[in-house]
Amino acid sequence: MTDRLPSLPETNWRTRTYLIGGLLGLMIGLLSAYLYARAAEENKALQPGRIKTMDALRLSIALLAIVRQITDLGARNDKS
Repeated sequence: MTDRLPSLPETNWRTRTYLIGGLLGLMIGLLSAYLYARAAEENKALQPGRIKTMDALRLSIALLAIVRQITDLGARNDKS
């Protein structure tokens, strides 16, 4: 019975990496937006306040540090 099923094309590691990374980024972004909106609602704000420039800069630096750590994981050449 399984011999009649069409074979799926083989996906390479790069495609899987992009898909997994994209899905993880989407989930983390949505979770972050949800928590940001929920925190604003808990403070009884009609809408969230504007993000200050220094806060955006701090977040950017933290995100760059995370991206660098992920890049270092990919650069490791483990033979085990």
